[in-house]
Amino acid sequence: MTEITRALARAFASLAHPRMLALMIWPLAIALVLWTVLAIIFGAQTVAWLQGYLTTSAVGVWASHWFPFGVIAAVLSWVALFVLFVPLVLVTATLIIGVFSMPAMVKHVAAADYPSLERRQGGTFAGSVWNALAALAVFLVLSLLSLPLWFVPLFWPILPVLLFAYLNQRVFRYDAVAEHASREEMRELFRRYAKELYLLGIILSLIAHIPLVGFFIPVIAGLAFIHYGLDRLGELRRAGV
Repeated sequence: MTEITRALARAFASLAHPRMLALMIWPLAIALVLWTVLAIIFGAQTVAWLQGYLTTSAVGVWASHWFPFGVIAAVLSWVALFVLFVPLVLVTATLIIGVFSMPAMVKHVAAADYPSLERRQGGTFAGSVWNALAALAVFLVLSLLSLPLWFVPLFWPILPVLLFAYLNQRVFRYDAVAEHASREEMRELFRRYAKELYLLGIILSLIAHIPLVGFFIPVIAGLAFIHYGLDRLGELRRAGV
């Protein structure tokens, strides 16, 4: 836990650099513009589909005998679209940062805090893209499989935290050490510190729920995983692993 706390503290310290502040803005801006345009183009059709699905479902047919469920379904559909907007923006920003911004972030952090750490180039750009796509695919599958649980009061506050924890650690752990670790070292890091990496993802998912801070969590998460990964890599090499 001490290593995770140190990584988070160093991440917020690195965030104060003007270059990191710039990285906080453009991926989020691209994601916002992308999903805003898609919402304008397809929002009405999506709401109509959701409304039709809710109205014709077994619950909808039963409720229509007692309530004006068509109106309720329309309101619920717009609410669902709004609720989905923020996670979609954050997921997109996370993928953009993971693939395109992490090399610059790693270079900055390594030069400032880990200048003596040897670069062994175990990762590649193609590997980063594949890792991001694989993380997104698993994230979507887990989201769909867990969909019935989102209607259970005990689960709906927990599921987003666990799902985004998976996405954060899966996307950022690779890019955090891709330039410095060899392939063998990367496999050892991910195996040995799997629980700690997921715990760091959970903590970052909880931080994402803080108003305003949550919009910049992709960069904060990237920096935290860089500090954690490079610190653990240095320990492995000092231990002769």
